[in-house]
Amino acid sequence: MRQENGYRILFNGIEVPVQLVSGEYVIPINFDNAATTPPLKQVDTFIYDNILLYGSIGRGGQKSSYCTEAYEISRQEILSFFNLEPEDGYTVIYVKNTTEGLNLLANVLCDHKMDKVLTTRMEHHANDLPWRMAASPLYIDVDHEGKFNLQSIKQKLERGQGTIKYVTVTGASNVTGYVNPIHEIARLAHQYGAMIIVDAAQLVAHRSISIKGTGKDDAIDFLVFSGHKMYAPFGSGVVIGLKEVFDKKNPYLVGGGTVTAVFDDDVYWKQPPQKNEAGTPNFLGAMSIVAAMVVLREIGFDNIEYHEESLKQRLLKGLAQIPQIELYGDQKDKERLGVVSFNVKGIAYGHMSKLLADTRGIATRSGCFCAQPYVARLLGVSNEERYQYLMNTNLTPPGMIRASIGLYNTEEEVDEFLNTTEYIIKHTRIKDHFIY
Repeated sequence: MRQENGYRILFNGIEVPVQLVSGEYVIPINFDNAATTPPLKQVDTFIYDNILLYGSIGRGGQKSSYCTEAYEISRQEILSFFNLEPEDGYTVIYVKNTTEGLNLLANVLCDHKMDKVLTTRMEHHANDLPWRMAASPLYIDVDHEGKFNLQSIKQKLERGQGTIKYVTVTGASNVTGYVNPIHEIARLAHQYGAMIIVDAAQLVAHRSISIKGTGKDDAIDFLVFSGHKMYAPFGSGVVIGLKEVFDKKNPYLVGGGTVTAVFDDDVYWKQPPQKNEAGTPNFLGAMSIVAAMVVLREIGFDNIEYHEESLKQRLLKGLAQIPQIELYGDQKDKERLGVVSFNVKGIAYGHMSKLLADTRGIATRSGCFCAQPYVARLLGVSNEERYQYLMNTNLTPPGMIRASIGLYNTEEEVDEFLNTTEYIIKHTRIKDHFIY
C-alpha cells in the first residue's frame, strides 16, 4: 500500500492550522515524532465505535462482556504483530507507556539490588534509571559517533562469568536513530546465561520486529513499547515477555484484579498477565494500539521504510549543506531511522527550536531528549563541565535540536524546514562563539 504523500490522508489533526507570532495561521509541520505521534483516522474511528459499548473489564453486564472479550483478543493481535503464536510462550501485559513497562520489568525481574544488568550509554532514561534503582547496572560505552560494538558486550558478558542476569538495550536510539542488532545481542546474552530486554519505543512504528528471531537462540525475551509513538496516542503501552518468568515472580503493582483470593494473612495471585495489571485497565488505549497495528501492517513496513528513508536522506543532505549546522552521529549509517539531531553554531538550541515554531509552525524537540549521558558524549561534554552547568543556573546546559520523521511527513515539509532554518540563520544575530 505505497501511497507516498497520500499517507497524510490516513491521519487526523495534522492539517489543523496553528497561529504564528505574526498572527498568521499556517498548517504546522510536526518533526517531533520521536516524542509522540498524531492519531491515525482508523484509530480514532475504532475508539469511537468501541466507546459506545464501553464497560468495565471483568464483569458488569453486556457491555462489560464485550469489552472483556475484545480486551483479551487484543493480546493475541499484538503477539501476531510481532510474529508470535500462543504456543511460543509469551504474554502481553498492558501498561501506561514504555517508562512504566520498564519500571515493571526492573522491579519484577530483579530479586535484589546486587543483581547485575548490562546496558549501554545510548539509553533513554526510561531504560537506565529503573535499573539503577532495582539492580546494579554495568554500562557499555559509546564512541565519538555514539555507537557501541558487539565485541564490547561479549567482553562484558565473558568477564561476568554468568553473573549478569539481563541485558537491556534500546532497539533504536531516540537521539541518533541508530538501529541496534537486537537479535545478535540476544544470541550473545543467551550464550552467557542472560536474558534480553528491548526498549522498542522508537523502533516499533518504523521497522518490522519478529520477537522469536531466526530460531537460532536469538529470540527477544522481553520487549516494551508505547502506543503514542505508533499513531495511537491514547495512554497505553505494552510489555511482551516470557509467561513462565512472570509465573514465578511477584507483581510490581498490586490491587484489584490481580488476585484470586485475599485472606487476613495470605494472598493468592492470578496468573499473568492478569496479576500484573492492577486496577481498571485502559481498554480504549489497548484498542487503539491494535487498530494502529492493523493500519501499519496494511501499509507494510517495506513501504514505511522506503518512504521514511527518502525523507531522512533529503533532510540530512540539506542540513549538511548549511555551513552553520553541526550534525551528530554517523550520517552514512543506512540503517538509521529518521531521527536527526543537530545544533546551529551561534544560536542556542532552545532558542532555535522556538524560532522554528514561531516563524513557520515547525515542531522540533530541544534539550537532551531524556538521554543526558548519551547527549553529553555526542557533544563531547565531560561530567565535570555538566556539574558546572548544574550549579550555575545562569548557564544554558548542553543540548541539541532534534527533527524526527513520521509516516505522514512529506518532501515539501522537509524543504520548508530547510528553507526556514536558513532564513532564521540569515536573520538572527549570531554570537561569535558556540552556544549549546
